[in-house]
Amino acid sequence: MLWLFVFFLVPFLVLGRISLSEAMIARPPYSPLFEQGADGWEYAGSFGNYQFLAEDPLYASAYISSIRIAATSTLLALLIGYPLAYFIARSPEPRRSILLLLVILPFWTSFLLRVYAWIGLLRRDGVINGFLMWTGIIDQPLVMLQTDFAVYLGIVYTYLPFMILPLYANLVKLDGALLEAASDLGASPILTFFTVTLPLSLPGIIAGSMLVFIPAIGEFVIPALLGGPDTLMIGRVLWDEFFSARDWPVASAVAIVMLFLVVVPIMWLQSVQNRQEGAQ
Repeated sequence: MLWLFVFFLVPFLVLGRISLSEAMIARPPYSPLFEQGADGWEYAGSFGNYQFLAEDPLYASAYISSIRIAATSTLLALLIGYPLAYFIARSPEPRRSILLLLVILPFWTSFLLRVYAWIGLLRRDGVINGFLMWTGIIDQPLVMLQTDFAVYLGIVYTYLPFMILPLYANLVKLDGALLEAASDLGASPILTFFTVTLPLSLPGIIAGSMLVFIPAIGEFVIPALLGGPDTLMIGRVLWDEFFSARDWPVASAVAIVMLFLVVVPIMWLQSVQNRQEGAQ
């Protein structure tokens, strides 16, 4: 509770207070929430910033685009990460430890450097285009950098370990006797996977998906470095409002709305999962 109070509730209250203010050329660059008048202290806040977000289609497009990119990246990370996690969980020691080390190894390098490395790989005169043209597969360089493809690639590459590790932790505890029982009862490997392995790994799928989706929806660095001018995500809008326009109240309102868009579905999903576990 202390951790949530310091690192979640306090910043949330600070942003909520700023979002009810108006932008000012001052320090801090927003108006006070209470002003002293003739009759004493008066409340000076308003919901005008939230009304502005509802009326400007730019912010709705940014929210929708962020959710679409984050959801697609999460699905791609799941499709790639699940087979890898299953393979690692079923590998014998010491191969399993080596494979886990390879999954964690990218964290030893700076996140920013790893994203910058993709620029050298994806640009027109980069490694990938050079190899494809050298082998004769293509005649002209492919446009990969500053596209949605590059953004998806960067997000999936960056957050793939966050999908693999929860899945591995869940799959490694899977009782092999259940798989043997399903096989003895005549179930094929595919049927065993969909009726035994997949349902039992749902907690790992949900945990990994949340660990990828939540940071991806507010990602700023990857769209800024790998995406094009048409790649609109809410993290980029937040940066522009805070540091370019210096409109802290609108930026705080954008952050509060994004928080509700992320937290409310997660709370609903958690409650559904708790009810299912209670029923079982």
